[in-house]
Amino acid sequence: MILRRAFISGAVASLSIASFAHAQQPRKIPRIGILWHAANIEEETPYFGSLVEGFRELGYIAGRNIALEHRFPAEKPDLFRSMAAELVSLKPDVLVGVGSAAVYVKRATSEIPMVFMHVPDPVGAGLVQTVRRPGGNATGLTNFSVDLSAKRLQLLKEIVPSLVRVALLINPTANISGLYVKQSSEAAAQLGLEVQPFEVALLEQLDQSFNAMAKTGMQAVVINAESLFYQGKGRIAKLAMERRLPTCVWVRELIEAGALMSYGVDQRRIARRVAVYVDRILKGKKPAEMPVEQPTTFESIINMRTAKTLGVAIPPSILLRTEQIGE
Repeated sequence: MILRRAFISGAVASLSIASFAHAQQPRKIPRIGILWHAANIEEETPYFGSLVEGFRELGYIAGRNIALEHRFPAEKPDLFRSMAAELVSLKPDVLVGVGSAAVYVKRATSEIPMVFMHVPDPVGAGLVQTVRRPGGNATGLTNFSVDLSAKRLQLLKEIVPSLVRVALLINPTANISGLYVKQSSEAAAQLGLEVQPFEVALLEQLDQSFNAMAKTGMQAVVINAESLFYQGKGRIAKLAMERRLPTCVWVRELIEAGALMSYGVDQRRIARRVAVYVDRILKGKKPAEMPVEQPTTFESIINMRTAKTLGVAIPPSILLRTEQIGE
């Protein structure tokens, strides 16, 4: 009987020790690898903060119950490739690709789940098979910008009725650029406009491109959704102002930098929504079965200070349906 009690006591003690040891083991927290496109947090403002805020709204606090591994390739192809490979080597639970970085993340792995954001044409970029059924390891949120090319030209024409010749600033290294040119050309024909592409693959080429616009008699310029142009937003606004070129862009942050007007989606909201997609994947959802989220609301913004400097009178009909800043 004594031996039996000793055995039971020993077994209970062993079980208690094992349970205590298990309780002491650090809980594995999910790791998310994020490949941005610019050089640092400042250049990714405000989207960096919006993405972190999105995680916080769902109860994820970086360094406490989630690990966020950020990489900043500064728009350099070699760094895009090497940093995407580095993030994959960390074996994160989910990868996030921002803008032009998304394609590099997709090329780096076909196994680790991936969420993209600020991608105009995820099907054309080869990220998904269709927006309804992505079919691979990637899904995410599109900013729908390609389909808004016609609207931007229309707004420019309303603001500058004498408008005839419009420059399209494009990045020739981006697959999406061909589609921008095609859709803009089709819309221009309906509006009685002529459009001409001007290529910029590096920010250092901006001055040359804007000089060419002035020499060829361009009267305005459309800046299409492109990570490179977001990074150069301040320089673009300055060059356009110096050459007195009204600009229509795709996002609020370029208006705040000095562009004339924008028509597009709230990309800060998209950045916050990334956390929702990541959370669903962490809870067992498969990207292949998660439809790509497309925006349903769009915002039109005008920088009134820029309009005044350029001597552009904004028609009342546009002011009634447009947010104004810089008044």
